Amino acid sequence: MTLAHFLDGLRCWTCKTLNALWLDPSRAVVECRECGQSALTFPESGEATTGERR
Repeated sequence: MTLAHFLDGLRCWTCKTLNALWLDPSRAVVECRECGQSALTFPESGEATTGERR
């Protein structure tokens, strides 16, 4: 069993259901509990990727 986080205020792109998305950080997946559609997530590395130099 993994700890999933409810994503409040977001809508599923496939079925358009509001507040049905869950993030499972251990699997790096966002899943819709209504239609079952899932998408992979990409964790941030903590570095700016805009090309800015400090």
